[in-house]
Amino acid sequence: MKRLFVALAVLGVLCAAVLAACNLWMVHSTTPAIYTLDNADGLEGDCILVLGCGLRRDGYPSQMLCDRLDVAIEAYRMGLAPKLLMSGDHGRVEYDEVNAMKDYAMAKGIPSEDIFMDHAGFSTYESMYRAKEIFRCDRIIAVTQSYHLHRAIANARAMGMQAVGISSDQRTYARQWYFDLRETVARVKDTVYGLAKPQPTCLGKAIPIFGNGNVTNDR
Repeated sequence: MKRLFVALAVLGVLCAAVLAACNLWMVHSTTPAIYTLDNADGLEGDCILVLGCGLRRDGYPSQMLCDRLDVAIEAYRMGLAPKLLMSGDHGRVEYDEVNAMKDYAMAKGIPSEDIFMDHAGFSTYESMYRAKEIFRCDRIIAVTQSYHLHRAIANARAMGMQAVGISSDQRTYARQWYFDLRETVARVKDTVYGLAKPQPTCLGKAIPIFGNGNVTNDR
């Protein structure tokens, strides 16, 4: 029992060390690339990539996702990139983040042809993998909440893209403690993914971001 206790203690210390190292590296290496709309002038990208984060029961974007979309739309209007790339979960007919995101942006006056949809952005890692391999992006401006931006930028860089991020924090979010806790573990996972580069759930033919976003329409 004593040996088992010692082994478990050593294993726990090692896991904690790995967790801390991955988080410190990811936060430290990406913090200089994180901006707000107030200091984003001069940024340039092939697209502004919005990461999906859930819908309400009526199919409308969640509060957190609305904030991401509002910031991305403003960045587009500032001329930071010519296209928006909505990346989210559309793995089921009844659940469609990306069309909800595009509808939201179009209701704000963004032309349909400037909005691309990635229907298979099932995770942050997969969104960045597909941004590079499917949409042929070399430079992206990621938009998400600040706690999530570190991982988004790190994943994009792992795929060989130049990446910066704009924080979409517009309010205090319910259950932020949960998001922060989940993120510390996800950073370890995506550090490993960034090194191993496993293929995402779905690939397909190239859809260059420099064309017409309507080619990604499915309705």
